[in-house]
Amino acid sequence: MLTLLNLLKDGRFHSGQDLGEALGISRSAVWKQLQHLEAELGLSIHKVRGRGYQLASPLMLLDSLKLSTMAPNWPVTILDSVDSTNAEALRSIGQGNSAPFLVLAERQVSGRGRRGRKWVSPFAENLYYSLVLRIDGGMRQLEGLSLVVGLAVMQTLRSFGVVNAGLKWPNDVLVGNKKIAGILLELIGDPADVCHVVLGIGINVNMQTADEVDQQWTSIRLESGNNCDRNALVAELSKQLDAYIRRHQAGGFSVLREEWEVNHLWQERSVSLIAGANHIDGVVLGIDNQGALRLRVNGVEKVFSGGELSLRLRDDS
Repeated sequence: MLTLLNLLKDGRFHSGQDLGEALGISRSAVWKQLQHLEAELGLSIHKVRGRGYQLASPLMLLDSLKLSTMAPNWPVTILDSVDSTNAEALRSIGQGNSAPFLVLAERQVSGRGRRGRKWVSPFAENLYYSLVLRIDGGMRQLEGLSLVVGLAVMQTLRSFGVVNAGLKWPNDVLVGNKKIAGILLELIGDPADVCHVVLGIGINVNMQTADEVDQQWTSIRLESGNNCDRNALVAELSKQLDAYIRRHQAGGFSVLREEWEVNHLWQERSVSLIAGANHIDGVVLGIDNQGALRLRVNGVEKVFSGGELSLRLRDDS
């Protein structure tokens, strides 16, 4: 089926006869494969008598040859379909693969965000990206790391025309109140000594419709008006990540704190911090040198950190 998809990815019409000849199969077999493409990958294929078959939108598939020339030169695995790139990355660590390495996929069938939420992952439309790093030297190397990743994602989006991309503590990138990217970090090993961390990044790239998403969202294509080359996006994101991670390793999160606060969209906003069944109302003052959230609660500054916290704007904000 993927051979057929590569023939159709240009978005032009192709006759059933030409497709059959290229694949060495009958026209009826081509028709069956097209039905499978629609059913299994959720693709929309136009069928016009006398002209043939055409994808509703051209596809830019991830290309290992193009990505092999990118800097930094991290080993890259590209999967057609996977449960989630983070899960595959964790399995690869267990199999002894040496970090750093990168896992990409055309789609995820069980993509997930923070707090176990589903991450909608249609085929060949968005970016599903997991970078594995080996961390030596204990917890200091992890302080504020998810916020550092957010800065790299934000700068990448801006370079692709999403000029209003900004940050939301702790792990989201927004345009206004619409989510365009999310970050999920997962740790394996001993955080006090040697461990591995998976930097999972999901970016809405060329997606234009998504009935399953249960919050406001946008994409690079919707914001810029252009169909985005996901290979170029991977290369730029990897370059930004490499640069930001090096700065973080050299000086800790404190050297990036001011840059992060300047780009925090909810700075000085009235918010509710949600921790399980508890809601804490306050005003965002910023973050500390470890990346924890600083809130003014009833006139007193308090600091909050932790993976299960969630931030929402208050209705009166």
